[in-house]
Amino acid sequence: MFRRVAIGLTALAIVAATSLAIAHGTRPTNESNVPGVAGVPGQANQSYEIADSHFHLTNYAQEGVDVRDFLKTMGNRVGRVALFGIPLQQMWDHNNTGDFAPTYYLQSDAPLYYYSFTDAYIAMAYKSLPPADQAKFDPMITGFNPADMYAADHIRRVLKTFPGVFSGIGEFTIHKEFVSSKVAGKVASLLDPALDRILDLCAETGLVAILHNDVDMPFPRPGQEPWIVPQMRALMQRHKNATVIWAHMGVGRIIHPVKDQLAMMEKGLANPEMTNFYIDLSWTEVAKYVTATPETVKAVADVMNKYPDRFLFGTDEVAPPDQKAYLKTYDMYQPLLAALTPDARQKFLRGNYERLFDAARVKVRAWERAHAK
Repeated sequence: MFRRVAIGLTALAIVAATSLAIAHGTRPTNESNVPGVAGVPGQANQSYEIADSHFHLTNYAQEGVDVRDFLKTMGNRVGRVALFGIPLQQMWDHNNTGDFAPTYYLQSDAPLYYYSFTDAYIAMAYKSLPPADQAKFDPMITGFNPADMYAADHIRRVLKTFPGVFSGIGEFTIHKEFVSSKVAGKVASLLDPALDRILDLCAETGLVAILHNDVDMPFPRPGQEPWIVPQMRALMQRHKNATVIWAHMGVGRIIHPVKDQLAMMEKGLANPEMTNFYIDLSWTEVAKYVTATPETVKAVADVMNKYPDRFLFGTDEVAPPDQKAYLKTYDMYQPLLAALTPDARQKFLRGNYERLFDAARVKVRAWERAHAK
């Protein structure tokens, strides 16, 4: 059943470079004394198993776990994490849910709205840590409306306000089941020039973008071609210099893998015009499809073994209470990991993350210095 995606993908040739761990917006006096700065960036713990490309510190009510408690949850197993909140706040409408305070978008019919303060919250959580712990995180900017032409200006403003903090943007959403229709105001679109401005800025600054876009519409008719696919492909081809990670491979709770997904994915991976596109296999829903049968495991592993530089592991957990809950997706992927070559497994679990985010740290810090007041 999993033999279905429809989007062209392929590799980004980025050479990992030495990154700068920057605390409180200033460069350390002696970078070689700061773990994770000199040599291989951000790898103070060389023995860790996992780099998590997709983690939410807070939920749809902007509540979550303290970043220090999360460090304990990571333990020695998780060494790097892309750290972000959720850009949308679920409105608590007493006329809708009464005294029940919703913390998830499916718990209320009230609208969602963009919550820009999440960026300051994530930045301050990061800046509260000592440099050795900061090196384990790559904070992401999420508090912008991708349908707003001013969204790129917000991202630029956040970089200048919190220099030395952010490595990317996202996870932000364009098309998402149940969510897009609940967002107050204009609906985001892959065709919107506001999104073009955002990805142009990512190319300029070096920010990594994590983009959520469902691969299909909810409840499509049998045989109906997903109209989203050519729009997504065209977007990536318009922004060849932006590094984009496609969250969850476009899968949702009811957005199942589309017909011939893996065959079309492999076609895209071989496309030389799609050298900027990566995939995170985050979320338990994705893991459920990948590991459904021995045949689905083998089919996905075959593509990953052929294109080992394109896939990243992510949990997509939201404020997990403990390590067992946090690594549920990782545990579900054990059959897939066993089917990968040692090279593909290492790159999936941490190598590709390190390569992309180490390069982003260097490029974004350089942009910040060039644009400092």
